[in-house]
Amino acid sequence: MPMLSTIGGGSARGFGFGSGAEAAAGQQVFTSSGSFTVPNGVTGLSAVCVGAGGGSAGTGNNRGGAGGGGGGLSYGTFTVTPGESLSIVVGTGGSGGANGTTNGSDGAVSGIVRGSTTLLVGGGGGGGTASGASGLGQVGTGGTSGTSAGTERDGGGLGGAGGLASYNGAGGAGGGGAGYSGNGGTGANSNSSANGTAGAGGGGSGGTTNQSSCGGGGGVGLLGEGSSGSLPSAPNGGNGGSGGANGSIGNSASTGGLYGGGGGADDDDYVGAGGAGANGGVRIIWGAGRSYPSTNTGDV
Repeated sequence: MPMLSTIGGGSARGFGFGSGAEAAAGQQVFTSSGSFTVPNGVTGLSAVCVGAGGGSAGTGNNRGGAGGGGGGLSYGTFTVTPGESLSIVVGTGGSGGANGTTNGSDGAVSGIVRGSTTLLVGGGGGGGTASGASGLGQVGTGGTSGTSAGTERDGGGLGGAGGLASYNGAGGAGGGGAGYSGNGGTGANSNSSANGTAGAGGGGSGGTTNQSSCGGGGGVGLLGEGSSGSLPSAPNGGNGGSGGANGSIGNSASTGGLYGGGGGADDDDYVGAGGAGANGGVRIIWGAGRSYPSTNTGDV
């Protein structure tokens, strides 16, 4: 698979695209990397790419790890040539840190590549860092937000940042997957007045926490912009946006929701791994009058 760059986005595009008489409306979802051959008669595609969520740091021995960041989202509509092949890259979610001194790993990017040109890319969320060795309050960095880029990018938001780590307290919750016209919600922190935020522009919400549990962030769906994920009561996994899956909650099981939710940490007294981030995804649609973020983007 080609390497994806994080080049800046192109200008917004308002053009439509057509297809020949023999080309019916269609779509293809990618949950793993591969290639896409443009069907006969199709001269334009519209697509969305969601990066994978980052994993949270581990917990134990008075250290509550930071939550993973949510994956970014990029969508765009662009011209193609029938029969050409595009490379599809789907990011794998970051793993949780093994214990209270181990950081979570970053989620990987998802994107569409033509030759050496990155058309669309949703950046992966960052892994949460382990707690410091002493001191109350937030003493570790939450996973960073996944980005949105590509030469054919028309729009898309950033993933939500993960909740901060704590010493002598539970860690941080996962950030939500990015929205189509807004950002994913931030993960809550256990020793702070910051209780996380809802998703925006169709994004997933951050997870919430109490002193014993931290939820994974909510994911974002691939069928086009829908309702944003609302912030749940504590402690819970974040709510998915645009039909995405909710994050989960539990010892070493506070995983992010599909697609792109960041993993959540756990109680500082529980010695174990942090929650994993959710995988990313790519969806391509074609046919007259179909384009992201929300024009006839549903299943056909």
